[in-house]
Amino acid sequence: MLNNIKNQSAGLTSSNAVLGDLVNRDIDGDGVLDWEESLWGTDPTKKETTDGIPDITAIAKLKLQNAQSEQRESLLNGESQEPENLTETDKFSREFFSTIAALNQSGAMDQATADKLSTSLAERIQNVAPRKVYLFSDIKLIKDNSKKAVITYNNSLGTLFKGYKGDVKVLDILKKFVVDENNVDISVLEELNPIIQETSKVISGMIKTSVPQEFAQSHLDVVNGFQIFMENISDIKLYEADVIVALGAISQFEKNINTLESYIFNLQNSIWQKLKN
Repeated sequence: MLNNIKNQSAGLTSSNAVLGDLVNRDIDGDGVLDWEESLWGTDPTKKETTDGIPDITAIAKLKLQNAQSEQRESLLNGESQEPENLTETDKFSREFFSTIAALNQSGAMDQATADKLSTSLAERIQNVAPRKVYLFSDIKLIKDNSKKAVITYNNSLGTLFKGYKGDVKVLDILKKFVVDENNVDISVLEELNPIIQETSKVISGMIKTSVPQEFAQSHLDVVNGFQIFMENISDIKLYEADVIVALGAISQFEKNINTLESYIFNLQNSIWQKLKN
């Protein structure tokens, strides 16, 4: 199934090292991350987009103005505001900038506080809960744990996973996505669509497969592992529209792949042990 990952461990580590740099990249070294500069319209390759005004100063003023404007609007509108259709990037940046502004106004903003805030926000990016979690009630369990039932189950999985190489394909696409340390090619992310569809079919097939009760937990782990993998690559596709979601997915990609591989290995090993006896 995903055993090809073991043969590409060096490439996986290398790709994720480069991908991870996207989260903390600051090309001009001015202390403002590139993705944040794009939110405020400053040039991530220049410390001063406007001559004589450091970007970090210009953005700080914009943050304060933005926070003050939102406070005034909130007071004027009370609780009658319509729900906003905000992306996770919008929500993240609004909360981030409002917090910075409030801390600056109160005089509580120092380097230690800034470091703690940055760490907290980095953890938020890197720890995104799965949107869908399958339960035992979602899979087709049978009480038959006989060797014959296990053989049938194993053959069903073999047919279902035949030719599946979603993991390797994603790695190849991500390598093309990161052109170099300063550039990405967003267009190649469209190549993730067939893999998302293929993974969805695998999940659907596993849900419909008759599972001997003895393998219930291992089978469910694999289903949820594939679900997280599919959500992960779906979120990476949002790099242009919702960069925070995409960065979170990129930062979690290696962990999710390794977890899925572990689940599959455990299931395969359990089946082999049963068939040996």
